[in-house]
Amino acid sequence: MVKDVSFIKKCPFSHRGLHNNIYPENSMGAFINSIKYNYGIELDVQLTKDKKAVVFHDEFLERMTGYKGTINNMTYNEISKLRLLNTDEKIPLLVDVLDIVNNRVPVLIELKALGDAIDMSSEVYKIVKNYEGKFAIQSFNPRVLLWYKENANNIIRGQISFDYKDTIIKWYKKIFLRGMILNFKTKPDFVSYDIKSIQSKRVQLIRSNIPVITWTILNCNQYKKASKYADNIIFEGIDPNKC
Repeated sequence: MVKDVSFIKKCPFSHRGLHNNIYPENSMGAFINSIKYNYGIELDVQLTKDKKAVVFHDEFLERMTGYKGTINNMTYNEISKLRLLNTDEKIPLLVDVLDIVNNRVPVLIELKALGDAIDMSSEVYKIVKNYEGKFAIQSFNPRVLLWYKENANNIIRGQISFDYKDTIIKWYKKIFLRGMILNFKTKPDFVSYDIKSIQSKRVQLIRSNIPVITWTILNCNQYKKASKYADNIIFEGIDPNKC
């Protein structure tokens, strides 16, 4: 089966939506703002205690809501009462975000597989399998990609990675994850790599076969670097059209 991944290389993706001092990250307002300016949307998904797929980045709720707790230890009913950064914005359900987007711009769905990668993958698939718009799933966790390869190979999937230098994991895991050694098994359709190391020989070799996008572009100097070493960007806090 040939997948059409051309949209991965087209319009830039806004990091957690086109957020600002009015619309918080990963909020409906930020996503609608992305649509308004015709930018793709990159968002993060986690599972609640009752297995609802919600759009939220951090493991802990406090930075964005002021509440001390985690997504996976709360039900959606409990989470729905929280507000983002003292606005009226709630933590949205993935299904509601896709309903709003409705194929107007492409969506990159990052699965934050903090617990069971199989659970996360299957629950998200129940939602995205019926979505008719352009989208892809992506994750740092190769187990997510492997699940999609084995159970939903029609879904476009991407491997996210970076250099792992400052992470507290075993040295051999750093080598495997940094170099995306498991790509031979998970068969990603694209790679999403940190701008700091996008020029690495390994990433550029991968780029000769599949698209490579880079994150997170925060200024025009990084944009220029990305233009040389990547096929598209995930950006935040800049207007790519002015770089």
